[in-house]
Amino acid sequence: MDEKENKYKPDWTPENAGKEFAVRVVKGTQPNKNATTNSKRRNDLTVEELTEGVLKNDRVILARAITLIESQSEEHRRKAASVLENILPHTGKSIRIGVTGVPGAGKSTLIETFGLYLIKHGHKLAVLTIDPSSALSKGSILGDKTRMEKLSGEENCFIRPSPSGGTLGGVARKTRETISVCEAAGYDVIIIETVGVGQSEITVRSMVDFFLLVLIAGAGDELQGIKKGIIELADMIAINKADGDNKQKAELARAEYENALHYLRSEDGGWRPKTVTCSALTGEGVPQIWEEIQRFKEIMQNSGEFEKRRSEQNLEWMFTLLEESIKQKFYSHPKVRNALSLLREKVKDGKLLPTKAADELLSAFYEQNE
Repeated sequence: MDEKENKYKPDWTPENAGKEFAVRVVKGTQPNKNATTNSKRRNDLTVEELTEGVLKNDRVILARAITLIESQSEEHRRKAASVLENILPHTGKSIRIGVTGVPGAGKSTLIETFGLYLIKHGHKLAVLTIDPSSALSKGSILGDKTRMEKLSGEENCFIRPSPSGGTLGGVARKTRETISVCEAAGYDVIIIETVGVGQSEITVRSMVDFFLLVLIAGAGDELQGIKKGIIELADMIAINKADGDNKQKAELARAEYENALHYLRSEDGGWRPKTVTCSALTGEGVPQIWEEIQRFKEIMQNSGEFEKRRSEQNLEWMFTLLEESIKQKFYSHPKVRNALSLLREKVKDGKLLPTKAADELLSAFYEQNE
């Protein structure tokens, strides 16, 4: 990278980041007093200003509202809750699509091609990418998903990476709230991309309408490389990279998965899971994916299953938040914190049964709360 290009990169830019890295600053310039004032004002936005900014799809305010939602601060949590309550009447009007797949399947490239197709046909798209968290900083490792360079430059697309924060399966704790904010901002298609195949898919399935599994042919035994449980969750399996000499292999893989789905999944609300081939490189098969998603929505709405799923997801959301809140209160309890380090060592050294240690911690928690 030449000296001229390098000066536009902040000090904390990833070493291998290219021109597409989202944050670019000019070094050596004098600070603008008005910019400082404006920055401070944005940090101090009221609930009303945040609500209005989200509803007007002010991209800066939208991003700040999501940052507020992701914050661990109690003050920020209360403020975010007020914003979410205000925007509630404007949510729920999108189609929510979960996208997952084996590493190297080309999820991000397919999302970009698919997203550009949607925008071309008049849709507004929000892409929420669930990044793995750094074990040290708890921040996003993948940054702004620079692989979606073309898509990120589109006016009607909003891409937001969120660190998983170590939560179950790498799914960001506040993804559901982020979905609501994006819907209120007018995005009618929401895509949630997960980091890979694993426990996270079960969590993502609980917050989307349509679950797309992206696979490729020629990656070994087709049905051994992925968990049976993930296939059972899929509303559609897309065999990507079906181009050039790989077309025939992709079609054979599609037939194998279609046969597997026949035995693993029965018709659900009138919808039988589909298998398709596509190419993120050429765009072939992408229109068919969207047509099937639209057909899915129509069938599920007519059967009543669409709203039923969302109602059940809302209940699950409530219980998840309740469990997280109880867990947080338990581990932040002073007596629990004091006892935990000692009991941990005793259990680790085999001097105390785990069941006995758990009972002692619960007793410490309930003692002060009685």
